[in-house]
Amino acid sequence: MPDHFHAILSFPRDAVMADLFRHWKRYTARQLGIVWQDGFFDHRLRNAHEENTKHHYIRHNPVRKELCTSPEDWPHQLRWSNGDLLIGG
Repeated sequence: MPDHFHAILSFPRDAVMADLFRHWKRYTARQLGIVWQDGFFDHRLRNAHEENTKHHYIRHNPVRKELCTSPEDWPHQLRWSNGDLLIGG
């Protein structure tokens, strides 16, 4: 997405997500010239069904916004394969 991103992340209980995201967005804005949406929204995933629902939402968001025709075509997705972090479909 041009001005925001979706992710499923895990944080230590004592981490302040607002601070982490503010610093990360400031850094990436300066380094990469990204103009981010203000703020952030978090949602606690309580079970496998909620995790699957959010995963589906994230994967299909660029399709709903007509930025690609299928989730696999979105070039900015991150995924793990054999212990390596890969970018793209």
